[in-house]
Formats: sequence, C-alpha cells, structure tokens
Amino acid sequence: MRPQKSGAFQSAKYFAINTFLIFHLVAITAWCIPINSPLTLAFREYLRPYFLWSGLFQSWDMFSPNPKSSNAYLEAVIIYKDGSTELWPFPRMELLSYRERYFKERYRKFEENLNGTLYPPLWPDAARFIARLRRDHASPPGKVMLVARWSHIIATADGSNDRGPWDADVFYSYDVQPEDLQ
Repeated sequence: MRPQKSGAFQSAKYFAINTFLIFHLVAITAWCIPINSPLTLAFREYLRPYFLWSGLFQSWDMFSPNPKSSNAYLEAVIIYKDGSTELWPFPRMELLSYRERYFKERYRKFEENLNGTLYPPLWPDAARFIARLRRDHASPPGKVMLVARWSHIIATADGSNDRGPWDADVFYSYDVQPEDLQ
C-alpha cells in the first residue's frame, strides 16, 4: 500500500505548477504583444536572458511591419588540409520530419540570428563548432566558410509569387587552429 501524500505537499505542488503556468502565460504574452510601452519593454529586457536560453523568444518580423521577402538558408564549406571539401548544411525545417522540426526549431532561430549583421561575434564560434563536428575526417579541417544562400520572392502581375534566382555570399571565413579541434 502506498503512503498517502501529505496535504501540504499536494498544496505546494499545486502552487508550483500554477505559478509556472501563470508566469509563462504572462511572459509569453508580454514578449509577443505588439505594444512597445515602457512597461512591456522593461519586462522584455528582464525576460530576455531566460527566453534566449530556453529558445522561447519570438520575433514578429515574419508578419509585420516588413515581412521577409526572401527564402534564405545557411551552409558551411569545410576545406580540409588535404584540399578536399565538404558542404555542411545547417538544419532546414522544410527538409525535416515534424518530429525533427520540433527538436531542431531553435537551430532555425539561431541561423536567422547568425545570418545577420547584429551578431558577428557568433561567427567564429559557429565555424569552430562545425570544424569540431568534422574532426573525425581523414584530414583535419583547415578552413570553414559560412555561406548565406537566398532567393528573393517576387510578386507577379497576377498576384501570385515567383522565386528569383539563387544567390550566395561567403559572409565569414575562418582558419581552423589545431586547438579548435580539441
């Protein structure tokens, strides 16, 4: 026979779960609400470290005020010391199953932030990470180049959308050091 849980334990558990749920409902609402009052801005700054750590941050630039007008993704080109090359793709949501998307959604957010001019300090760490992933290759990585690929979405005369040609840009090149592969 299992011992009965005390009423105090049940009350504390109920209180903790409700506090967790209420905090997250209020926090997500304050983060996502499209009002930039001083109170919501201050609350967002307070929440920012937790939301970035947990991957719960959201930006509304997909919808407004300027929706994204291109299809873009990142890849890395790894050049090994022996001269061979390999293309390493960042996870792309449209190529993953629903289950994989659930677990890798934060990579999409990371990729969107990596491919911008606001966070260039992330570029060397991303390049080192990719080099470490491929250190088991027959020849060690010598250089990692981060490549942005995009195609503009073009509105046509009949109101539909068309995709423009694909462009590419090597936005960062990193010479891998031996200590990076440790």
